[in-house]
Amino acid sequence: MTTTTTRFDYAPLLPPGLPAAAAKWTGLAKYSFVGGNNDMDQVPVEGLTAAANAVMLREGRTLATYGLASGPQGYLPLRTFIADKLKRDASIDCSADDILIVSGSLQALDLVNHSLLARGDTVIIERDCYQGSINRLTRLGVNIVGIPLDDDGMRMDALATALEDLKAKGIRPKYIYTIPTVQNPTATIMPESRRRELLALSARYGVPIFEDDCYADLIWNGERPPAIHAMDKTGSVIHIGSFSKSIAPALRVGYIVAPWEIMSRMLALKTDAGSGALEQMVLAEYCVPHFATHVPKATRGLRAKLETLMDALNEQFGTAAEFDEPKGGIFLWVKLPANVDAMKLYQAALKAGVSINPGPEWSVDKAYAHSHIRICFASPTHQEIREGIAVLADVCRREFGVPQRIANVEKRARG
Repeated sequence: MTTTTTRFDYAPLLPPGLPAAAAKWTGLAKYSFVGGNNDMDQVPVEGLTAAANAVMLREGRTLATYGLASGPQGYLPLRTFIADKLKRDASIDCSADDILIVSGSLQALDLVNHSLLARGDTVIIERDCYQGSINRLTRLGVNIVGIPLDDDGMRMDALATALEDLKAKGIRPKYIYTIPTVQNPTATIMPESRRRELLALSARYGVPIFEDDCYADLIWNGERPPAIHAMDKTGSVIHIGSFSKSIAPALRVGYIVAPWEIMSRMLALKTDAGSGALEQMVLAEYCVPHFATHVPKATRGLRAKLETLMDALNEQFGTAAEFDEPKGGIFLWVKLPANVDAMKLYQAALKAGVSINPGPEWSVDKAYAHSHIRICFASPTHQEIREGIAVLADVCRREFGVPQRIANVEKRARG
């Protein structure tokens, strides 16, 4: 006798407002230019292995205590390393007590948002911006005001106009979100003079700054302006960072630097009993002796891949692909001709084994980013970059007639 079992239906139990269901994982595309993945060859496996063995033998028994006996803000040796690193690299003068360890910068975004935002609030962000930031704000029902960028990052004239317009309407934004150092996706670096302008506007209109420095370690020459947090004298800047791009994204370790008045609120919302302890222990053990030498080596590898990508785009797309050469990071923001629909190109390319990020998903102005694409060059090999861009060009030509000609750009002199 055959019996049939009816699957339990969860649909009637789901509350309203949930995001769309996730698709099942089917693996990476053959040529994957998406996400913030790193170069596998640049992960310091031997160093992390040695660090794991050393710290576990020395302190492994502290795993018996939530927070490793360092308290809810995270493993004290790691917070101490971060404080020293921020002082050296970003000119931020803070102590371990000013730092909260979180599970990647995404948790940092969530904690800041849930501490400050309610449905109907207004925030100011860069027009072209990190997709994770945009999606979170959209799900929270927050009004987003996008500020255009130029070669130096967020434009202060446009920001001043937006702040004044909002003030005239009786609206005080909850924060100004910016990725000032190797912006995502444009890779711009805001100069120190503009950072001072931003702080002045923040003070004039009483709006705090939310500074995301997730990519700041990956600058080719290692030279960066001081963090906005370092230039602030009033406690009006919340600063976040991550080890995802400098060491490895799967470790899921980030941090927040903020005044206790707001950090104490975020800490009350961090109800996960602490971020991953092993990751924190291993990072602290590895980074103290090795971080300063590891990062320049990693950035040299990334710079070489960027060169391969730019050469491949010039060879395959010619002048049809417009981009500015980044000073660091893992992304290239590319503008294709106006008749190219990036969302349709993304779908057609994926069928051909090439994954790219369509520009409209990385902008609050979908029309502006209609023909833009974001290419992550960190993960694929040099050969995969060349082959993948060739396939992408074939797909783009078939779908949109672009490019009509290829290899029509002379190789640029390398400085």
